[in-house]
Amino acid sequence: MGETKPVSIGGLKKGNYIVIEEVACKVSDIQVSRPGKHGHAKIRLTGVGLMDGKKRIIVAPGHDNVDTPIVEKRTAQVLSLSGDKANVMDNESYETFDLDIPAELKEQCKDGVQILYWIILDDKVMKQVQNG
Repeated sequence: MGETKPVSIGGLKKGNYIVIEEVACKVSDIQVSRPGKHGHAKIRLTGVGLMDGKKRIIVAPGHDNVDTPIVEKRTAQVLSLSGDKANVMDNESYETFDLDIPAELKEQCKDGVQILYWIILDDKVMKQVQNG
């Protein structure tokens, strides 16, 4: 599993990233229940998987720590295209690998363009085509 850091679940907001069931998710909804007579506020957090789009829900006391993924943002150059995949080379490490091309980037993704990609846990995801 990639790099994570612990944060208090009570400090998370919509749009933050969280690891649920060892999957990197984006927080889509947070509900806080009032503390009971003896207890702590409970937090019901809904996250949507960044890779699979599946909803995942966790319920935890507000003082619990959860893991958030450390997102590494990197650039690469597209070497070739094959269907929905781009073969790219990292601009720093010169490592080559295949990335899925998101539907919204299909038009712009061409041989030789620079792209921005994120490494989240063990996944690499194309985020943007940079205009060179």
